[in-house]
Amino acid sequence: MALKTFKPYTKSTRGTILVDRTGLWKGKPFKSLVSPKNAMKGRNNNGHITSINRAGGHKKMYRHVDFYRKKFDVEATVERIEYDPNRSCYIMLVKFDDNSHAYYLAPQKIKVGDKIENGSKKEIKIGNCMPLQDIPVGIDIHNVEIQPGGGGKIARSAGTSVTISGLDGNYSLIKLTSGEVRKIDSRSLATIGVLSNPDQKNIKIGKAGRSRWLGRRPHTRGVVKNPVDHPHGGGEGKTAGGRHPVSPKGQSAKGLKTRDNKRTDKYIVKRRNKRKDNK
Repeated sequence: MALKTFKPYTKSTRGTILVDRTGLWKGKPFKSLVSPKNAMKGRNNNGHITSINRAGGHKKMYRHVDFYRKKFDVEATVERIEYDPNRSCYIMLVKFDDNSHAYYLAPQKIKVGDKIENGSKKEIKIGNCMPLQDIPVGIDIHNVEIQPGGGGKIARSAGTSVTISGLDGNYSLIKLTSGEVRKIDSRSLATIGVLSNPDQKNIKIGKAGRSRWLGRRPHTRGVVKNPVDHPHGGGEGKTAGGRHPVSPKGQSAKGLKTRDNKRTDKYIVKRRNKRKDNK
């Protein structure tokens, strides 16, 4: 897929860059694999706002993507590749030889009519899913399980993949895009290939209305609010906030480590690379 630019006939088309979705399925999603999705509007299950400036958005149906890939040794054919409003990469509808259907994440270079398969000792081919112990070192993979049978958790967004960098006993060493190297059980499943829609990161939405379609409300800086609404608020005239940047709840917004899971620290071989602006 290529990027689509526009001539500046209006203010909103000036500078707008979108992804050209020519070639994707233009009809409705597969009916038995979708369900209604209620917009949470930034609230948790108790109704408390946990993510500010989130509300509205276009109505959309949820596509039930199979991250488990447990249908082993049954060949499937890619019927179509679709846009999914709930995620950044594309999805593909596959039909198995037993006439059942499923949605999978679509990797790059997959085409309608391609044959894919799940199971052990399968061909190293884009779209095939198999345990890490059957995949050679240096192959790009996505939708990687952290625990065997737990479903894919790593590398699920547009244009992403991870690489097997080595073996350590019953574990495979996985290098993530952040630079982190992690040990994962070699029985965990992973899918061959790099995920589709790598140009997602180059999109320029062009106008405020498109943000509202995505469920994003206008954002107001903390320094222009009142002290009751934000720690940076208040002051006489224009001020810089008077303290290090924090969230509306007072949590540090610059490099504060929030990871609190020492139980899995032993599986991290190398920490992720530091950001350049934090050096």
